[in-house]
Amino acid sequence: MKTRIFSLLTLIVFLSIQAKAAKIFIPMDAETQTNHLKAYGITYAALKLGIEADWLLNYKGGSFAIDQTDAIERMCKIRGVNYEVISDAQYLGIVQEVMNPDFNGDVVKLEKPPKIAVYTPDGKQPWDDAVTLVLTYAEIPFEKVYDNEVLDGKLLEYDWLHLHHEDFTGQYGKFWAGYRNTEWYQNDQKLNEAMAAKHGFKKVSQLKLAVVQKIREFVSGGGFLFAMCSATDSYDITLDALNTDICDVPFDGDAMDPKAQDKLDFTQGLAFKDFKISTNPYEYEYSNIDNTNFRHVMMDVDYFTLFTFSAKFDPVPSMLCQNHTTTIKGFMGQTTSFRKEVLKTNVLVMGDYKPANEARYIHGEYGKGTWSYYGGHDPEDYQHQIGDPPTDLSLHPTSPGFRLILNNVLFPAAKKKPRKT
Repeated sequence: MKTRIFSLLTLIVFLSIQAKAAKIFIPMDAETQTNHLKAYGITYAALKLGIEADWLLNYKGGSFAIDQTDAIERMCKIRGVNYEVISDAQYLGIVQEVMNPDFNGDVVKLEKPPKIAVYTPDGKQPWDDAVTLVLTYAEIPFEKVYDNEVLDGKLLEYDWLHLHHEDFTGQYGKFWAGYRNTEWYQNDQKLNEAMAAKHGFKKVSQLKLAVVQKIREFVSGGGFLFAMCSATDSYDITLDALNTDICDVPFDGDAMDPKAQDKLDFTQGLAFKDFKISTNPYEYEYSNIDNTNFRHVMMDVDYFTLFTFSAKFDPVPSMLCQNHTTTIKGFMGQTTSFRKEVLKTNVLVMGDYKPANEARYIHGEYGKGTWSYYGGHDPEDYQHQIGDPPTDLSLHPTSPGFRLILNNVLFPAAKKKPRKT
């Protein structure tokens, strides 16, 4: 009898403590949240402080729940992120709703803030790249790495790597036809040639091949790779061209291999197969992976659709697609989108524009790691041109296109659960 009374009293005390405990609930739906982008930064900051956080997949736009502290509340207020403090009992009700078998949602525990690196050359400003732009706006810390760090094995220090809008093929972005007489183009060429010589390579293309192979090792070992625009297809093309020379005279001083196309090894890259490389040095394109020259889509109807996945059975793509809308404004880049005909069979399409038969947002696994490719240059600048002013994200704090980037940033923080069968 005494044991039963003691157990009952213990339960009452536990419940009273739980009732006093609280969560900071950060909704991520379109109606409630006014700064989706900085909400990711709040969650990242909480993890840095060792504070527990949950990601509520598909609940009010992929909301976050964080153990209540004055520091996080103050941060929300300063950064303009909408939130409410709820009791643990209230939060338990939300969790029960999310975990209901009839609700397409899940609760993902976020454990540790990923250490983030951005592959980018010295001198690039945050607004030169959508990822560094949004990381800076969201106040998520990152470090810059480039060829020296990659070749010296420094990627082992990081969990997540973004590839700046790089041309890994050694063709300087195929800008030669239009910009070869400009100072910035000539300086870029000199810097890359000096970097190649420093590491013992005769050509920039050889240097970049060594770099992409190191990055692939990073992924294979469990790293998370995210790339946009030309860093996507030029990365894969470079891996596939390991046995040939695809650079013409303007880029490396000698002619390309006349049999280059036949010597491509499509087993090397992550995402693409059976594509045709561009052999014209005047063409502002690397290959027919990119759908830019085939799509013929007017700006006012240029949207792509995110796929809806089962959160309980496919939590990875569900995390990567979290948003307050499934319809995303299209935006162009040197590599705008990916022709579905050249995707490998194991590539997961997470967002597409069916009228043009193109994928905009794709994902896959390699070894112990994963990669995501996102077409286009800047989600809030439809057709970014060299010299255009930077995007001011304070004017776009609810951007669903930029949210996709930040989903990838938080993804490595998630506690991994075995896939349900």
